[in-house]
Amino acid sequence: MADSLLDIPCVTLTGEHKHLGDFAGKALLVVNTASQCGFTPQYQGLEQLWQAYREQGLVVVGFPCNQFGKQEPGDAREIAKFCETRFGVSFPLMRKVEVNGSGAHPLFVELKKRAPGLLGTQKIKWNFTKFLIDPLSGEVDRFAPTTKPEALQGKIERLLSR
Repeated sequence: MADSLLDIPCVTLTGEHKHLGDFAGKALLVVNTASQCGFTPQYQGLEQLWQAYREQGLVVVGFPCNQFGKQEPGDAREIAKFCETRFGVSFPLMRKVEVNGSGAHPLFVELKKRAPGLLGTQKIKWNFTKFLIDPLSGEVDRFAPTTKPEALQGKIERLLSR
């Protein structure tokens, strides 16, 4: 994975400081999430991917975001409790971030550069946009909120089998 991604700092919901370098050598599925969105049930599919492929080298990382329809109003404790009790989420969740605009988290700035949206736009349109990062090349594939997590299985398997 390219060094610039590895150097990007993040903070977990519990306040632990991390860098993506903590996941070096792993395929990363980065998702901007929200607890009150029509796509929120995708937490279940994301957890299933995490459970199915984490031993082979996949890390699913959720970044709660309140920029779209204010669909993630909770604080870190509320988000963690909701995700765990409603969907059994055990994959890493980071503190709430912005993904667009001047306050966008540096990770999402970089991901949007590497994998722009339709017509080359460097904006995220809604919650549950997914970015799959190749552990070797740092290449990023982008998937729309409507793409269900299970639809990524083949792509994940190809990344992990190299």
